[in-house]
Amino acid sequence: MTLEDFKKNFNNQITHELTLFFEINDELGFENYSQGFGLYEDDKSGISTWSEDPAFLDKLMPFAQANGSGSMYVLWNNDSGKSLNELPVVVFGDEGGYHIVAKNIFEFMQLLTFDNEISVDHEEAYFYKDEDDYEESENLPEYKVWLKENFNLDPIEETEAILSEAQETYKAEFDEWVSQFYSEN
Repeated sequence: MTLEDFKKNFNNQITHELTLFFEINDELGFENYSQGFGLYEDDKSGISTWSEDPAFLDKLMPFAQANGSGSMYVLWNNDSGKSLNELPVVVFGDEGGYHIVAKNIFEFMQLLTFDNEISVDHEEAYFYKDEDDYEESENLPEYKVWLKENFNLDPIEETEAILSEAQETYKAEFDEWVSQFYSEN
């Protein structure tokens, strides 16, 4: 995937920060710095299984694989007038369920330092790490250094604070918006 391909995920616009994110993903490798994660070029075929309504598809920008089973990370353009960097990040589960996971791309990049793929179901999205069974991703140390050098962000030891704060900020608004197009009932 080229940077031009990746830009297509965001209507051919991209920020400097997302360009840096693309470059480090390209350098470190797909699934090589955070388990189950990798940036990709998306044609909205996956997200369109939730709704084909153009008003739905126009506000969602899938940009990454969330886990090895097909869940995806998506930026939600909630008409806030914010830049791409400031848009909330949503996970859409391959078995159902959709949840706000980060208030912006910076918090999202910190979540990746937990180095475990997200679990998504209808009720919640969460990260779980069994310390007895955990093996660090090969290029995680380099990713952590990159994150600190480029954005002055530290790695995290737990994910709950970021997830719960993002949910508190955007869950009600997102659930109301998505209910126009899709119902899990």
